[in-house]
Amino acid sequence: MTESLRPRRSVLYMPASNARALEKARSIPCDGLILDLEDAVAPDAKHAARDAACAAAAGGEYGAREVTIRVNGADTAWHRDDLAAACAAGPDAIVVPKVNSADAVLALVEAMAGFDAPEHTELWAMVETPAAMLHAEEIAAASERLTVLVMGTNDLAKELYAAHVPGRHPLLTGLGMAVLAARATGTSILDGVYNDVQDADGFLAECRQGREMGFDGKTLIHPGQVDGANTAYAPSAQEVEDARGVLQAWEDGRGSGVVTYRGRMVESLHVESAQRTLAIADAISALG
Repeated sequence: MTESLRPRRSVLYMPASNARALEKARSIPCDGLILDLEDAVAPDAKHAARDAACAAAAGGEYGAREVTIRVNGADTAWHRDDLAAACAAGPDAIVVPKVNSADAVLALVEAMAGFDAPEHTELWAMVETPAAMLHAEEIAAASERLTVLVMGTNDLAKELYAAHVPGRHPLLTGLGMAVLAARATGTSILDGVYNDVQDADGFLAECRQGREMGFDGKTLIHPGQVDGANTAYAPSAQEVEDARGVLQAWEDGRGSGVVTYRGRMVESLHVESAQRTLAIADAISALG
């Protein structure tokens, strides 16, 4: 798989059963949307939510935002009909909860092909159990159609009997394994949600932690979290300046043996990192 540099700093869950939320999402400056048919939708609203999500995804009214639909899990009565309808709607991706194995990925890819999903409709796999953490690399490598891993940290904490604590120490092993799997396979990876929408400082701290760990962005549950995630997961002005400086120093120092920038040695690995930083910054700028 080849890593995509499509910005996914902020990916917002929106309940597809809420018509006002779907309309409001057109003006929210997030990079991506997950139109949710699963946790955010009551059982008696599932069918109407499916119709609304598919109509919204097919309508083309969300501009440059990446639009995805989260279907109900494979172990539910709604899954097959959700998947068929989502494939017909042709969103940017279909998000599937609780993907625990490579075999599950292959079954989903086969089903999407059977439902004639457009080629551009990707598969995003939610990894949210101990089994998924232990098999994350196999999951990520199972199919070219799978392009994004999505952390389900609430379910992971539940499955681990772990507490939700600042710093997420009980989850760090699983988070790290998932990031390793993503990077080993060239797959993008999104961090899980932050539950307390009133705790701005805690949210921003978790965004910083996620970026430092290597996540590409964060899934969100409230529009008020979008700006913080966009800032946290974008290269800062200083990072962009330093990246340009590294590349210029490397170019100027060709053939001289030792290249330095601001007193630090520059090697090819630093050049690659600088190039990636500038590519991300350019991709974000292109969103407008």
